[in-house]
Amino acid sequence: MKYIVGVAQFEPQLFQVEKNLQKMGKMLQGLQADLVVFPELATSGYVFASKEEVQKVAEDAQTGATARYFRRLAKQHNCSLVVGFPEKSGDKIFNSSMLVNPDGQIFIYRKIHLFYEEKIFFAPGDSGFQVFPAKAGVKIGLMVCFDWIFPESARTLALQGAQIIAHAANLVLPWCQQAMITRSLENRVFSITSNRTGTEINGQRQQTFTGLSQILSTKGEILTRMNQTESKICTVEIDPQKANDKTVTEFNDAFADRRPEFYR
Repeated sequence: MKYIVGVAQFEPQLFQVEKNLQKMGKMLQGLQADLVVFPELATSGYVFASKEEVQKVAEDAQTGATARYFRRLAKQHNCSLVVGFPEKSGDKIFNSSMLVNPDGQIFIYRKIHLFYEEKIFFAPGDSGFQVFPAKAGVKIGLMVCFDWIFPESARTLALQGAQIIAHAANLVLPWCQQAMITRSLENRVFSITSNRTGTEINGQRQQTFTGLSQILSTKGEILTRMNQTESKICTVEIDPQKANDKTVTEFNDAFADRRPEFYR
């Protein structure tokens, strides 16, 4: 099965939701792909100084500006899209990722493992790790940024049948890109880590992001990886069905050989 997947990397502008949406729309112009993953909080920027700032850019997952715009993009390009955004739900705000399909369906994952000052501004995710159907029925598992450091995140998605892990990120620590090689290898899944670039400053707060967005094979091979500053979408052709094969050797299967009764 031929399936073209893309990873997007760019520098969102803090609080500039409309500009960020338009930027992502322009990045997709002329692109041929079945799935494209954008960074964490790609609509809003990342370095918040108050809950009031987060409130101003938070959106409803089904009716907000991002949902409306990405529905149009997904239909226009006949492509499934993943994008990170601040989700407003009742009196809570989540650091969320949405999967938008060409038929208008939207699926939501709320970040479970909050990083650093995110714990001040966001509620811990309550959606659990789930696998959703993307274009052509390909099975997508959603993770957000710091989820990478917990091997249970990717393993839970893989055990549910994820063929591709769509990993929206705003990475500031130096280890994730290499660690995701192991996540792909040990779970025999493709992974797409979309990271942002730039240094974002808000008053006394600032963060510098590491770029190096990448797509990995089921054996942890780097199919494409950007540098720290590039702003573009890179695509590769994969066969998602390869993720259904957990064979390691003639005598070993990464999942069939598991012995969870001995795990703690």
